Amino acid sequence: MASSCRSSSSSSGGIEKIPSTSIRVLRSVESVRRWRKPHLIDRRTVGLVPTMGALHEGHISLIRAAARENHHVVVSVYVNPAQFGIAEDLASYPVTWEADTAALARLDRELADDGDNLGRISAVFAPSTADMYPAGFPGQEINSKGSFVTITPVGDVLEGASRPTFFRGVATVCMKLFNIVQPEKVYFGQKDVQQTVVIRTMVRDFMLPTEVVVGPTMRAPDGLALSSRNVYLGERRRAVATVLNRALKAAEAAFVSGARDRETVLGAATQLASDVLNEQMALAPGKRVKFEIDYISLSDPNTMEELSLIDPARGGILSGAIRMRPVEAPQEGEDLGHSGGPAVRLIDNIILEPVAA
Repeated sequence: MASSCRSSSSSSGGIEKIPSTSIRVLRSVESVRRWRKPHLIDRRTVGLVPTMGALHEGHISLIRAAARENHHVVVSVYVNPAQFGIAEDLASYPVTWEADTAALARLDRELADDGDNLGRISAVFAPSTADMYPAGFPGQEINSKGSFVTITPVGDVLEGASRPTFFRGVATVCMKLFNIVQPEKVYFGQKDVQQTVVIRTMVRDFMLPTEVVVGPTMRAPDGLALSSRNVYLGERRRAVATVLNRALKAAEAAFVSGARDRETVLGAATQLASDVLNEQMALAPGKRVKFEIDYISLSDPNTMEELSLIDPARGGILSGAIRMRPVEAPQEGEDLGHSGGPAVRLIDNIILEPVAA
């Protein structure tokens, strides 16, 4: 895990830093609290960007936003095992500490030259699981015993239905991070839209003194939402992975054209996805890509409950998930992706903005 990569940072006077920067690398809860205390006294604001590493432009955009609005930015790098199911990709999840710290160093130099920023990256919090779960990691089973934060019913639907321990793990680790860092603002990306609703609900219901800021989804030029898991895709599957975004755009177009009922809006998405799958299945095994639609949803923007009819004054959320199956009949020399190209689950969403009467 990222927290084990201690050799890549240098120490100066007993303080671990990313080389050639002033960015501190904080490994323990106590070290974060020692760093944080004087900033509380001096009324210097702190923005937190939680990540699991494998940083991409989506993360970078959130860090930039945090630097514009806060005196100090903390980036957490922790692959949280509690948000992975037993059969999910924890063991193969990309750990790229060297590349991540290099990216943060480059970004911090850019931020230093940008006069529009209030602050810069001050620290990276890279704890171990022993630090984050002092009573011992309780496990990934649905019936695991331990200290968890559960946010229901919003955490039970869609992603929560497909991955029943996911939002329990997300809410638990975020509650821990918020309590450790005590940020004035926390930054999340819209790509994980249900996660942002879960976190906003947790902050509201537990009266946490922090503001949740949601940044726009960052995309590749062809529309694919940037994700740390995209490295699994390889060349063949990457070319087809835009199907989810294209399906959601078809549903959005139906809404923009005046459709308000669920059947018409989602019908446009499912038809496009079905057409693409049929096209792929008509190809030879050495060329085609198999995928399965997990779900395509039309939901309420505040509760994620399914809508039968869109209220134009409230809008809605189009979201979906697909499972890209491993490459069938790999060709000699073919790029299969990180870790040999295992099955990949991709998510995306589009916000249907309210329409004036």
